[in-house]
Amino acid sequence: MKIVIAPDSYKGSLSAKEAGLAIERGVLRAGIGNVKTSVIPMADGGEGTLECLMEFSKGRMVRAVVKDPLGRDIPADFGILSDGRTAIIEMAKSSGLYLLEESERNPLLTSTYGFGQLIAAALDEGCRHFILGLGGSATNDGGAGMLQALGVELHDSGGRPLPAGAGGGALGEVAGISAERLDKRLAGCTFTLACDVTNPFTGPRGASAVFGPQKGAAPDMIDRLESNLVRFADVIREATGTALHRLPGTGAAGGLAGGILAFLNARLEPGFSIVSAVTGLEAAVKGADLVLTGEGRIDAQTAGGKTPAGVAGLAAKHGVPAVVLAGSVGEGIEELYGQGVTAVFSLVNGPMTLEEAMRRTPELLEQTAEQVMRVFAVRK
Repeated sequence: MKIVIAPDSYKGSLSAKEAGLAIERGVLRAGIGNVKTSVIPMADGGEGTLECLMEFSKGRMVRAVVKDPLGRDIPADFGILSDGRTAIIEMAKSSGLYLLEESERNPLLTSTYGFGQLIAAALDEGCRHFILGLGGSATNDGGAGMLQALGVELHDSGGRPLPAGAGGGALGEVAGISAERLDKRLAGCTFTLACDVTNPFTGPRGASAVFGPQKGAAPDMIDRLESNLVRFADVIREATGTALHRLPGTGAAGGLAGGILAFLNARLEPGFSIVSAVTGLEAAVKGADLVLTGEGRIDAQTAGGKTPAGVAGLAAKHGVPAVVLAGSVGEGIEELYGQGVTAVFSLVNGPMTLEEAMRRTPELLEQTAEQVMRVFAVRK
């Protein structure tokens, strides 16, 4: 019996690889005949994408010192594939929400400047092709900080340069933008943006309205962030002819995707598709008897390109049942059943606090995987 185990990370608890190994232990603990397991850690462009891609490549990791979302120096890693020309950069490593204490979350202040520094560091290493993971951001600056780190200049109405890395709040002062000093090496580069959302730059489904609250934005702050992004988009349209306002996907990572698309040779691609291609997931799923996947929370957003939906879709393509093991189950999961998900199981098996559930995730994953295997064996 062939079992493919392809989870995402369980944020705050386990990496995708650690989760996969915990599920594997549960599968084997069920003691169901001759079972062969394949553990394939997955990601969809968010946190863990770098590790997943490097796990299946023969490249190397590089460390650089960059600015965190609030401008403090931190070490951040990126990967270079074996061709020596392709960089894997996860924006969360430099500009991620997980880098901040809850009390520090303020998208008026946070910036993507450090992410731009990582791109520059990869250029210094000779990279000219980039795969960028855009999930897990702490920012809402439309990529302004990143662009500044790469040489783009922002000006106020008096022609004065805006401070580098000032955050989403400073965009209200933007009146002009110049790419004359943009790093010349970027002209020969290509960028693939690993993205799992289709939200536009602005509007009711835009970066500020949808993702601002999880980054610490109160309602009045969201209005200001939205107004600032509209202004930034207007300035970009005047300078480049590119209208980001309603362009699908440009709202990813607080509008970072929009900033990249406007000034760099970039294209958006579902993060899951990028990772699954590198890991060879489809080849592993073909001919399997069961696929197990999961992540920390399953809800209505999962169907929009998150890892469990992508894994289940590949399983359905080859007629293989797919079971999702979720840290928590929210509303709106019904759509997943039409995308190939056979069943969703919550790890929480009794009353417990969130802290306890996160602490016990390895144990709970093992237990749940074992029970799924026992049910599956009866079905077989």
